Amino acid sequence: MDFNTSQTKENLARIFAGECQDGARYQFIAKCATSQGLSYLADTMKMLAKHEMAHAGVIYDFLLKYGGGKMENIEISAGYPFEDYHLESSFKSCSGAELSQAKNIYPHFAKIAIDEGFKDIASSLKLISDVEYMHSQVLLEMAQKYNAKKLYKSAEAKNWMCSNCGHRHILKEAWKTCPLCSYPQGYVAVSFESLQ
Repeated sequence: MDFNTSQTKENLARIFAGECQDGARYQFIAKCATSQGLSYLADTMKMLAKHEMAHAGVIYDFLLKYGGGKMENIEISAGYPFEDYHLESSFKSCSGAELSQAKNIYPHFAKIAIDEGFKDIASSLKLISDVEYMHSQVLLEMAQKYNAKKLYKSAEAKNWMCSNCGHRHILKEAWKTCPLCSYPQGYVAVSFESLQ
C-alpha cells in the first residue's frame, strides 16, 4: 500500500502528537514534584518524559522514512486531554491514559499497520505499547503511594537509598534528612515494582 494514502500515516501523526504531549505533561508534573521537594519523583517523571520523547523520535523517523525524507502537513483529528498536573490527581490520570495506549490504541494501530503492509511499524508499536504499560503501572503505584502518604514508609524494613550521595540504610521509614549529605527526604529513592 502507498504510505501517503494509508491510515498508518495518519495514525503515526496522531501518535507523534500524543507522545510529545505526554513528554511535556510529564515535565510539568516533574516541576510540580520538585516544587514539593520530591526530587526523586521529579527525576522519575523526567525519565518517563524522556521515554515518551524517544517514542516520538521513533515515530518521526518512520514518517520521514516512508514519506521520502519530508512530510507535508498531516491533518489529524484526535482528542488530547488537558488536565491539571497536581500530584494528587495527575499520577492516576496519566496511568489511565498510558493503560489505554498500551491496551487499546497501539495494538489497534499495529494491526492496521500489519494489514497495510508496514510490519516494521507494527513491531515498533508493539514494543512502545509494552513500555506504555510499564508507565501505567509505575504511575499507578506512584498515585497509590503518594495519596496514601506511603512514599517513604514501609510495613517492613527496607533498604532506602539517597539518590544524591548513595547512602543506604535499612529502616521501615526513610530518614527526613540524609545522615551523610543532609539532603531532604525527597531525594530518597522510592522503589516502584514496575521499574524493577
